[in-house]
Amino acid sequence: MAGVSGCMKYSMFIFNFLFWLCGSIILGVSIWIRVSKDAQQELEIDSSLFAGVDLLIAVGSIIMVLGFLGCCGAIKESRCMLLLFFIGLLLILILQVTGGILGAVYRSQIETSINKTLQARVNSLQSSTEESKVFQEKFQKFERKNHCCGMLNGPADWGKNFNTLFGGYKVCECEVKDPSTDLCALFQGRYVYKTPCGDVIIEYLEDHLLIIMGIAFGLAVIEILGLGFSMSLYCQIQRK
Repeated sequence: MAGVSGCMKYSMFIFNFLFWLCGSIILGVSIWIRVSKDAQQELEIDSSLFAGVDLLIAVGSIIMVLGFLGCCGAIKESRCMLLLFFIGLLLILILQVTGGILGAVYRSQIETSINKTLQARVNSLQSSTEESKVFQEKFQKFERKNHCCGMLNGPADWGKNFNTLFGGYKVCECEVKDPSTDLCALFQGRYVYKTPCGDVIIEYLEDHLLIIMGIAFGLAVIEILGLGFSMSLYCQIQRK
């Protein structure tokens, strides 16, 4: 133990044990959601969101592996494991910084891509296929919940399906007590919500961007601390 700080050694172990535990929880919950039909129905997750769940499985696995390397490296005083932990954590930090820079540089292209996706959904609102009807029913619930109508151009996005009934409610039907307020507008003889749902979706993404940035910054601070702990312990073991 000469030359190795016991406080740093066990602090590193506890830090990485919590890191490993978080990875285990993320991995376990993600796999449960991915394979359990009951969980998918309860959380209203369809196949279009499986890519996000698969990403969480990958993230959970990486965190578990790094946590294991950090724990074993600290408790066994293994320079090899600590070095692997340092390299893995450094790569993740570099990817985070790169992702943030690319997100800032290509922000306009990302917004264009979102608008293209929303435009593609406009075609689904105007379609009469069975698959489109399923999407239309879900989207109509989204409209009622968020007091919005259509995707980009308001009620006109529904085309010939504008007067279709879903669950006893007409598309975009304004349900407030006073439909003449700024919330609603008159369209084809009835009051409808006048805010396009695309605006609501983009506003939601922008509002949560600050939260995502805050989480990313917090993770970066933790990762830098982990890098410092591991390299310091590595150097102490080397000097033994």
